[in-house]
Amino acid sequence: IASLILQELINRHLITMAQIDQSENPGVPSEVDNYHSLFPLEPLPPPNRIQKTSNFNYITSCYKAINSKDDLPYCLRRIHALVFSYDFHAGAETMFSRHFSDATADSYFTKRKWAGQHEPPPPRQHAGLLPESLIWAYIVQLSSALRTIHTAGLACRVMDPTKILITGKTRLRVNCVGIFDVLTFDSNQANPLALMPQYQQADLILLGKVVLALACNSLAGIQRENLQKAMELVSINYSSDLKNLILYLLTEQTRLRSVNDIMPMIGARFYTQLDASQMRNDVIEEDLAKEVQNGRLFRLLAKLGTITERPEFQKDPTWSETGDRYLLKLFRDYLFHQVTEAGTPWIDLSHIVSCLNKLDAGVPEKISLVSRDEKSVLVVTYSDLKRCFDSTFQELLAAASGHTAIPRQSN
Repeated sequence: IASLILQELINRHLITMAQIDQSENPGVPSEVDNYHSLFPLEPLPPPNRIQKTSNFNYITSCYKAINSKDDLPYCLRRIHALVFSYDFHAGAETMFSRHFSDATADSYFTKRKWAGQHEPPPPRQHAGLLPESLIWAYIVQLSSALRTIHTAGLACRVMDPTKILITGKTRLRVNCVGIFDVLTFDSNQANPLALMPQYQQADLILLGKVVLALACNSLAGIQRENLQKAMELVSINYSSDLKNLILYLLTEQTRLRSVNDIMPMIGARFYTQLDASQMRNDVIEEDLAKEVQNGRLFRLLAKLGTITERPEFQKDPTWSETGDRYLLKLFRDYLFHQVTEAGTPWIDLSHIVSCLNKLDAGVPEKISLVSRDEKSVLVVTYSDLKRCFDSTFQELLAAASGHTAIPRQSN
């Protein structure tokens, strides 16, 4: 599991860093407001495209972009008049692309007849249907998202397979929330929130359709003329709890429904998802514990690189060759530039890591630093080096911020 998580993180990083050749993509702007380095996340619409998307009734496009203020990646959803900015999740795919884009996936639902047949239907795993545990995992996450939105007095309005993102194996996020609220806003309406209860009820119906489509492994199942056949498929292949949940969400009620009403139908399955989430967190924490030192050691190396071999500072061309800086220069050679008795490079990564950890801790252990001409040997402790390291870097920071810093000589 740990190696899979690591590979997934590496892939996400590569996707996050992806860039395009601007000269080969003149249709993509170099900057949009505070965002730059735009990278298309969907096929770009041709210049003469006139068809509109089925969701928003507008031509849309989607990009990854870097915010110049915080240097973080975001997802820009362009409604060709407006641009909406969302969190960017590298490597995410839509529920539609994962579960409903295969043209052959509808074949079991559309071609097979159950009513009146003498032979029982094949087991679910042979019918191309999804495991019930996966569907419940999706239900828990989607109902949790609706619960959060509805508790805030708002509505989702985009509970659709093309707008539900999947990262990893089962992690879901709802995309494009808020777009409908902007596109349909009526400034003449006295109370913009008056229709929220109605929209929330529509959210529950949309959730029911998503669950039914997953159970059928086919978007054809949610069409009105196929609902009876779709529910028959659910009855044959899945538990009564799943069937009752779908019926509750899709059947009009005389009273206003709440997403909390489906919790008893989820039941103990909620704990299954909670346990899976906690187990994943445990794996991630164990891996994090192994890697947590890397960032600290990298910062040490970065600081050391800003100090050593600096050509000139405070009008002193010998700055890096004197005082504390000279000790740090010799320590840098001790870290990276040692040679064997035969004069060949001696490379030992564990030596580098061990020495950096001792420097960071400022231990009293002594080491011998040899000058490059081998004419002098200085015996110092890591505690001495840490003092030199911290004070010298503070000098550089002070100079960088415009404060006067006077180079000091070591005793």
